Amino acid sequence: MHALLGQSARSGLSHVGPSLSYSSRRAYWNPMQWIQQKFAPAPKKASERMAKHQDATPAQDEVFQGAPTSEESVSEKIQQRQVLKRPKRPAHEHKYSTANFKISHRKLNMLGRQISGKPIDHAIMQMEFSEKRASSRIKSMLATAKLHASVYKKMDSSRLIVSEAWVTKGPKQLKRLEPRGRGKFGIRVHPDSRLNVILRPGKTFEQVQEEKRKMRLKRIVSAGIVREDVPLRNPAAVWQW
Repeated sequence: MHALLGQSARSGLSHVGPSLSYSSRRAYWNPMQWIQQKFAPAPKKASERMAKHQDATPAQDEVFQGAPTSEESVSEKIQQRQVLKRPKRPAHEHKYSTANFKISHRKLNMLGRQISGKPIDHAIMQMEFSEKRASSRIKSMLATAKLHASVYKKMDSSRLIVSEAWVTKGPKQLKRLEPRGRGKFGIRVHPDSRLNVILRPGKTFEQVQEEKRKMRLKRIVSAGIVREDVPLRNPAAVWQW
């Protein structure tokens, strides 16, 4: 009897045991964990990493072979770059202008005509001895334009001339009320304007004077103070009787 009970108890436990283990596994089973385990990347082996590192080191060595290792090599590299760098060519022109200031465009245009076509040094001299109120401002503008053209654009300052000069009105003109007689008023406009110039390389003052002298000598066709290799001309009268 005891033997039968022991056998039945063992058989019952054997039937109950698998069912408990399945339920416990089902209670703790998570589909996200299964997906992570299924599709997680496998860790690389140490041998593969070392092989890739050995393959990559020769290429890196080739890249850094030309790297400078001392201050002398760095200075040599800089000198080579400076030699290979093309020199900056001088510009053909330089544009500059004053700021907008309170003056009529008609008054400022007189000074623009005075300096147009003159060498930059003579234009500055004209503004130095001018009695106009805006001459000091234009003189400083011309000096700054000459400096910028020679420094930034590599232009020869001794050959610069004021090729063009023009005046433009300012964007904002101040307007105020002006009282008039019989209770009326008018609009008084306080104008502002600016002067623009373009500097270009041209003939110096000495070259211009030499050309004028040659032209004057070329016109002389008589045997006076200066004799040229030009035959004397003695045209006859238009009418003769």
